[in-house]
Amino acid sequence: MMLSRRYFCCAGALAGTTATLGRAFAADSCTALTQERQRALGPDDALKELKAGNERFLTQTMRNCNLLEQVRATAGGQFPFAVVIGCIDSRVPPEIVFDQRIGDIFSARIAGNVADDDVVGSAEFATKLAGAKLIVVLGHSECGAVKGAIDGAELGMLTNLLKRIRPAIEASSNAPGDHTSKNNDFVQQVATTNARLAAQGLERASPVLRDLVARNELKIVAAMHDVATGRIMFME
Repeated sequence: MMLSRRYFCCAGALAGTTATLGRAFAADSCTALTQERQRALGPDDALKELKAGNERFLTQTMRNCNLLEQVRATAGGQFPFAVVIGCIDSRVPPEIVFDQRIGDIFSARIAGNVADDDVVGSAEFATKLAGAKLIVVLGHSECGAVKGAIDGAELGMLTNLLKRIRPAIEASSNAPGDHTSKNNDFVQQVATTNARLAAQGLERASPVLRDLVARNELKIVAAMHDVATGRIMFME
């Protein structure tokens, strides 16, 4: 399924974006974030950095940092600038595909990147209490959880988890072709809709997050990762 023109990728025009972030990232991209640097960021700055990070990943210009030094630097506290709510899929590790390091982002991973109560609570902690300025709900192509939900798979506790993807399937009821996991276009449409609905649901479910967004202290967006290319498309 082709994404609409309001979905923006992080390639091309984002070259050199990191240099424009100034206060938080320009001085030393391998230096662990401090509370002062975290506070200097706005939600749009945080989004630009994740886009620039994916561009570094795509162009194989990822930062080569001393991770043990970052371990030591963050031992006394953490000040991540963003939260990524993603799937457990092994092909979509947020820190790698966004080229982020220890202490940079909170990462919550659950099959199908669904936003259940525990994930919402984790996002409230990460933003209201720990200061993150951005939440990205990151879906991906070829999602096994989405395929299972489409086909009505049942397996232990997974059965209830997959029910949370049903609204995205229902919202895609007018999609052409067979509504099975063998229809790649349908799977992509459901996965994209699932990420978008999860992002919208975070704000709807949480007065804490809703208040932060209203005060322009937080931005919540959905995005899709293409497991064949590594490219991340943002829905803004």
